[in-house]
Amino acid sequence: MLEPALSVRQVLTLERVLAGEPEVVAGAAQLDRPVRWVHVAEAADVGVMLSGGEMVLTTGVLLAGDEARQAEYIRSLHRAEAAAVVLGLGRAFPAPPEVMRRAAERCGLPMVVLHRPFPFAELTEEVQSRLVRRKFAAISLSESVRTALTGLITAGAPLQRLLDEVARHGGCPVVVTNLAHRVLGTAGERSAVDDVLRDWERIARQAGGSAGDGWVRAELGGRGERWGRLLLCGYRGDAATGRLLADRAAEALVLHRMLGGARAHSWEEQSAQSLLTDLVSGVVPARQLLPRARAAGLPVNRRTFVPLVVQGRTPGQLDRVLRLLGLPGLVAELAAGAVTVLLSLARDQDAEALTAHFATRLRAASPAVVAAAGPRTAWDDVPAGLREARHVADAVAGSSAALDLPAVVRLKDVHLRGLIRLLRDDPQVQSFAERELDGLLCDAEPELLNVLRTYLATGRNKSRTAQLHHVSRPALYRRLEAIQGRLGVDLDDFEQAASVHIALLAHDAQQG
Repeated sequence: MLEPALSVRQVLTLERVLAGEPEVVAGAAQLDRPVRWVHVAEAADVGVMLSGGEMVLTTGVLLAGDEARQAEYIRSLHRAEAAAVVLGLGRAFPAPPEVMRRAAERCGLPMVVLHRPFPFAELTEEVQSRLVRRKFAAISLSESVRTALTGLITAGAPLQRLLDEVARHGGCPVVVTNLAHRVLGTAGERSAVDDVLRDWERIARQAGGSAGDGWVRAELGGRGERWGRLLLCGYRGDAATGRLLADRAAEALVLHRMLGGARAHSWEEQSAQSLLTDLVSGVVPARQLLPRARAAGLPVNRRTFVPLVVQGRTPGQLDRVLRLLGLPGLVAELAAGAVTVLLSLARDQDAEALTAHFATRLRAASPAVVAAAGPRTAWDDVPAGLREARHVADAVAGSSAALDLPAVVRLKDVHLRGLIRLLRDDPQVQSFAERELDGLLCDAEPELLNVLRTYLATGRNKSRTAQLHHVSRPALYRRLEAIQGRLGVDLDDFEQAASVHIALLAHDAQQG
């Protein structure tokens, strides 16, 4: 990050200037004006030669004895938007001229007098060299940012890596939002980002106005259409450098989105995915994630939260159904083929009825498994709810064809299957499953194992099993006899069938 631009105040603290014993006699409140250039001029009409931001150095030799010209000189500098005027005291003005001082005070133009003789060339050289170095540094920063971000895009880096790079260059939190002020991504020091998100409602209202006090905004869009904003929050450098950094970052983000196309997850989904992943993992306390959830557009005050995991649908499909039903929530794929949904409902809404309506709407088009945890009214209980929904979905994964599942599957519906899923990594359970199924697991042909799976899942219903496998009943009987012979069991015996069923559930859980 570059240092702030030279201001009038900073110029006055330079060692060469201090040697001239500078004194501010007017416009002290405007000393933080940026100095764009230093101009030595004795002409009375110097204002016409300026373009704004100059610090004008003069001895006033052409102004002595003419108070009207002195006042007009100050006014002309003010009209030209000069940064300040520095008057060297000497033969022309042994003391600060009162007329010029009053005029400068009225105009708000900083006026500085030097009490000791001072070679203006030294000040000009010092300030000009610093300003030139800054211009080269700005060019270097621009190229450095562009090169770094282009390299990340070429390498296929996700949005987060680009934002991290921008935050590294800016030394401040970076936030990307859509036009509804919903936060799509953040980067920067975590505590600083959390401070921004805690006050996001106020910041979002101001984001549409002009930037100030280190808040630098850049629009995101292309082909005449805006679709988002990038904010540097509390940038400590000068405004011009912040503007350059924000513009370069915006260019890269637009390119990143264009190149991602339909192959990449939307930024909205990436944002939801990051938040839901942190909630499920429990690494970050739920209370600390509350500002992120609120900034992501999820209603969190006095709400009922319903954690779901849906199999057989894409995040985009689920998001469209939620919008159609007017249900706010976060949607993201946290595991292959399983999409997590966190609904946020008003306290007076019937959570179970709305969840069932959502599931029925999904299943109307094609089969889908909707696993749900019990509703949570406390935000701190949401992570446990998400893990419960994932456990339920995991328990019925790949079994929907053989199971008569309700529209919404809950923990009470998974019974033994859910318990086995919890114990699947236990070495003794793994050894039990291999021992019970050894006669079939060593067979390279999985048909018999599939028949056994369906037969047990349907409650040993031979007609249903034959129907699902598209075979005749005699053909099924032959397969069942082969299975019993290889396993050395009698599947008509309840205890032996139960033992084989538990072993098969454990085997499937380990494989899945």
